Amino acid sequence: MSTPVERPRGTIEGGDPSQYVRERSADGRRDVSYPPASDPLRVPVYDNHCHLEIEDGETGLSLDEQLERAVSVGVHGVVQAGGDVDSSRWSAWAAANHPRVLAAVAIHPNEAPAYAAAGELDAAIAVIDELAAEPRVRAIGETGLDFFRTEADGIPAQMHSFEAHIALAKKHRIAMQIHDRDAHDAVLETLERVGAPDKTVFHCFSGDADMARIAAERGYYLSFAGNVTFKNAQNLRDALAVTPRERILVETDAPFLTPTPYRGRPNAPYLVPVTLRFLAAELGTDADELGAQVAANTLEVYGEF
Repeated sequence: MSTPVERPRGTIEGGDPSQYVRERSADGRRDVSYPPASDPLRVPVYDNHCHLEIEDGETGLSLDEQLERAVSVGVHGVVQAGGDVDSSRWSAWAAANHPRVLAAVAIHPNEAPAYAAAGELDAAIAVIDELAAEPRVRAIGETGLDFFRTEADGIPAQMHSFEAHIALAKKHRIAMQIHDRDAHDAVLETLERVGAPDKTVFHCFSGDADMARIAAERGYYLSFAGNVTFKNAQNLRDALAVTPRERILVETDAPFLTPTPYRGRPNAPYLVPVTLRFLAAELGTDADELGAQVAANTLEVYGEF
């Protein structure tokens, strides 16, 4: 995925979270137009994880426009995820002001070393603690470990942050969304050693069938994004095949991971139906039936919108 070009930390204009915007770089992408909408789902579902504070495409969509497009195709709500202090504040603001938005708040594992180097990590985690007390903040996320983008000297900060976020999810009795990139064994070991929150979600699940079995046995949820449709993602399809239906969630990770045949173009919650129908076909089931199950799973994890 492309790296967003964002404002420096602490620059929400006038203290108003609604003014916070990031922009995704168009570098290396041939087509930055939004894909067409598919036929509406007959059974409403939810986008389990997205980043709607990031503007993308030839013309960015406002939050209201994103939600209107989503509802028009049967996506009746989103879980908006934060990754630093400002985006977490924006997520909490969006959830408080829009009935179709719930929030997840956290310091992303790739942000943790930078906060630590500035001597600000514990203070940032304290802000997440405050935000997590708000009634429409329903998850800590995205948190976890990333051994792909972070060098070895940053891993202690990631681990400290991850364990602190696990504690916050337990303290506030809300779900936790995990970012796990090239760190499968370490994430599973940490959850087992520290004790996972009651509702633990692997956002954009990236493991294989063996990991999926372990996660399901421990009661974790696996959230599948548009990359499950990619030609080179057989490991994700194998994982899907062994995941119990009651543990499956669907997400966009918008504006990233746009499903085939629109890979590389801007992603948005209104494209959930593309991924959901792909999941249903892979499982040999009806999209209505799978949609009803993943919608029920979403509400079980996060509560009512």
